[in-house]
Parts: sequence; structure tokens; C-alpha cells
Amino acid sequence: PQVYCRFVLMKQLLSLGFLLVALALFSCKKDSFITSGDARLNISTDSLRFDTVFTSVGSVTQSFKIRNDNEQMLRLSNVKLMGGSSSPFKININGIAANELSNIDIAAEDSIYIFVSVTVDPTTANLPFILSDSISVQYNGNQRWVQLEAYGQNARFMNGSIISSNTTWDNTRPYVILDFLNVAPGVTLTILPGTKIYAHANAPIIVDGTLNATGTANNKIVFAGDRLDAPYRDFPAGWPGIIFRSSSLDNYMQFVDVKNAYQAIVVDQPASNAAPKLTMQQCIIDNAFDAGIFASNSSVAASNLLISNCANNIFVQGGGNYVFIHCTAASFSNNFLLHKTPVLSLSNYTVVNGNPVANNLQAAFTNCIFWGDNGFVDNEIIVNKEGATPFAVNISNSLYRANIDPANTTFSNAIKNQDPLFDSIDVSNRYYDFRHTKSPAPGVDAGVATSVTKDLDNNTRPVNLPDMGCYEKQ
Repeated sequence: PQVYCRFVLMKQLLSLGFLLVALALFSCKKDSFITSGDARLNISTDSLRFDTVFTSVGSVTQSFKIRNDNEQMLRLSNVKLMGGSSSPFKININGIAANELSNIDIAAEDSIYIFVSVTVDPTTANLPFILSDSISVQYNGNQRWVQLEAYGQNARFMNGSIISSNTTWDNTRPYVILDFLNVAPGVTLTILPGTKIYAHANAPIIVDGTLNATGTANNKIVFAGDRLDAPYRDFPAGWPGIIFRSSSLDNYMQFVDVKNAYQAIVVDQPASNAAPKLTMQQCIIDNAFDAGIFASNSSVAASNLLISNCANNIFVQGGGNYVFIHCTAASFSNNFLLHKTPVLSLSNYTVVNGNPVANNLQAAFTNCIFWGDNGFVDNEIIVNKEGATPFAVNISNSLYRANIDPANTTFSNAIKNQDPLFDSIDVSNRYYDFRHTKSPAPGVDAGVATSVTKDLDNNTRPVNLPDMGCYEKQ
């Protein structure tokens, strides 16, 4: 028995010895460096591209990964930003901010990250210009490259600026609004066709005077956030929006696109004259996080207006005077915004200290479309009334979705719960075309004659039987 026990013990010790040797060999293999030129190195991309970056503003940081796919450690002999300190690009190599590092070890089946940002120095160029550089990665006698490219754009920067005298902006260079822009009372800011205005995330455009932004069908004026790099260029709430305050009057916008704001257009309090506080013709408001148009006891006249995919497309409170002709308000849930509120909401009151305070409300909607995707909002038009002040909401020759018609509203020649058959609604790719190109679209030839003779594309409308909505079927 003693001999047998010694035999078993020796066998166990030998097995343990072999195991320890194997572990040691495996550990040595993991800890030793692979020096072959055939070593497997995985770089997650061969190029990084930055979209338009304004001079002196900088950009989002992008990154790529370098992975060692071998069962041994790999040493990168050198990682280098070829443009060095004079490059508009800056890199961070696995947590170390440097233009060049040598002898970087990557454990077996592990990886490191390279972070890249870009800042554009001002130049005299008015048009976009291309910046490029490259990052070299060297290991075991091999050299790999990652190409860097950015479109830089010189711009005119308005940092906490107050427009205190009549001013005209042209389209030679875009304007970038930082902190805020204020048009003072009694002053007019005129914006010429083709001008691009980009606002920073905390930079509202506040109009106490008058804004006259008149573009053309082929040369629109654009208001948007200043992050033009993916994915930020598609995010709602990229900037606060345009606010027309109590002293503002006689504002006019034509062929203007307002994109990706928090509240795209805010119109507050009545104008001091008889004209609408804001007139909008052939404009687009898209992808606003809170509201496309937020009006409080004010006045708006709009024609051929498209308000799409906003949390609240048209939101009116506290009464006022509103005329909308040939307008389309449509929302479809996507990755950024869920369609969960009506595209048109009207009320004649605000709540002050817990009590409703009502004002006169006069609202007329003619040849319009109010629509959202099915299954999210039961009634796309909501009308609320308090008190006995004058109140009239008229919706004529318009198409809308509703389970229950709103109270206190007069409908005439309206089309209810018939799909408007927009040309293209591709939510996954965020592509929307709200024209009438599908046949037979119920809104085609279903409008009534008005003074509006063109559509959003500046196509002529027929005199007697125009289409509903902002587009005329061609």
C-alpha cells in the first residue's frame, strides 16, 4: 500500500509539474513580443473625415482603435501625426496627448485608442477649404496609415452681439452665433438670399426689433446649429431657436429653413401695430425638439409652410390671431423624437397662479394638412377654450387625422382620416418627402381658391382647384 501511495503521489506531482510547465510556457508566449513582419494588426479604419468645421471653433473628437490580434505582445515602434505641431489636427494616443510616441506595447488580443480632433485657423478664404494630414503606425518593419480630412469654413463670428443699427447680412461667408444675438428695438436686421446662420448650443437669436429674412427658391436662407459633423448635425435641440419678443414687429421670412432647434420659432405677445407680428412664406421648420412654432397671445400669418417632425409642430397658447394657408404639419416618430403630441394645439388661455387667464383667439386654417403616423396620437388637432372672450377656430378644405373632432372648432369641406399619401416616408433613414406624387392622393385638387398663387417649391398653383398642403402636385 505504501508503494502504491508513493506511485499515485508521484503521478500527481508529475501531472502538476507538466501543468506548471505548460502554464509557464503559455505565460512566456503571452508576455514575449511577436517580431514577425506578418504579425496581425487590426486598425479599425483607414481614414477619418470631419465635416464642415468653422474656423477657431473646433470639432467633435473622433477615434479609431488599433488591435493586436496575436497571441503575443506587439510593440508599435512609432505612432506619429505627420503634420506635427503645425497640423490643424491633434491626437491623443491611448490617453497621452502627443504628436508622436514610440515603443507602445499592446498586450495579446488587446487594443489601444487614438483620439483625433481638429481646429481650423482663420484664413481669407470665403469658400470651404480642405484640410488633410495622416497618422503613421509602424511595427515590425511595417508601416500603416490613417488618413485625416476636414472641410474648414471661414465664418463671421457674432459673440454676444447686439445689432443696434439697421444692418444687412450677405452670403459671402456664413455667420456663427456664439452666446447670443440680439436685434435691438427699433432696428431691422436684413438677411439676403443664400445666407447661412449657424448658432452654438447656448446661443438664441433674440429679436426685439425686426427681422427681414428673404431668400429665393434657389438660394434659401438657413438657420441651424453650428455642429455640422455627424451625428450632431441631425440632432434636435442643437441650438435654442429664434425668439420674437414683445417689442418686435413686422417680421418677415420667405424661403427660410429653420433646422434642429429647441424651439424653432417663438412669437410672444401681440404686435404694437395691426400687422401680423411674423409673416412666413415658403419656409420649412424641421426637427425641433420642443416646438416648431410656439406662439403666446401673438399673431402669425403663414403660407406654404412645412413644419415637420417636431415635438409640437404648432403650439398656440394665450389666444392671438393666426392665419395659415396651404401649410403642412406632419410628424413621424424616429430615433430622435417620438410623435406623442398633436401637430396642432390651440388654446386661448395661459395659467397664472393656478388660474386660467383667457384672451381673444382668432385662428383660420385653409388648405392645410395635419397628419402624424398612426398609433401614436389619436387626435392631431386639439383646441381648448376657457372663459367668454371672443373665440373662433375655423378649419376649411383641410386634411387631418382624428378619432374625435376638437370642440369649439368649425370644419368645412374637410377630409378626415384619409392618408395624405406623401411621396416618401423613410423613418429608418430619416428621409421625408411631403409632396403629393402618389396617386390618387386625397388632398390633390381638394383646396379652395385663395390669394396664394405659388407653392413651397415656387410652382404655380391653379386658380380654382389647388392642392391641400404646402406642395402642389406636378
